[in-house]
Amino acid sequence: MNIGTAADRSGLPPKTIRYYEDIGLIRPDRAGNGYRDYSMEDVHRLRFLQRSRGLGFSVEECRQLLSLYSDKHRESAEVKAIAEAKLMKIDRKLAELQGLRDVLKHLVAHCHGDDRPECPIIDGLAGKRTVQ
Repeated sequence: MNIGTAADRSGLPPKTIRYYEDIGLIRPDRAGNGYRDYSMEDVHRLRFLQRSRGLGFSVEECRQLLSLYSDKHRESAEVKAIAEAKLMKIDRKLAELQGLRDVLKHLVAHCHGDDRPECPIIDGLAGKRTVQ
């Protein structure tokens, strides 16, 4: 199938599919005329990549996961280790975002938001002591 059909079936834009080919994540066959010829297996790999990227896996993590996807003798422990590492990164990021939210929420709560020039938000961004 051509790239347009593969794009429709995988849900990925042709530009992304070409990028994945350029970096070696997929390797479609070439037809006699030199055009890419995608198989259903390529479409499955593209869908796999789309879901993996949607869950936040990096390109290199996707490369590892694709390798394991293709390995029928893989150990699920390897897959689980990659997923657990990603989960730990997500948990750290969530904690960081929660901390940022708490600080900003505190600053907003203490800003009068009126015509006075005093503003705890500006003071906080400037590194000055803010209202506790």
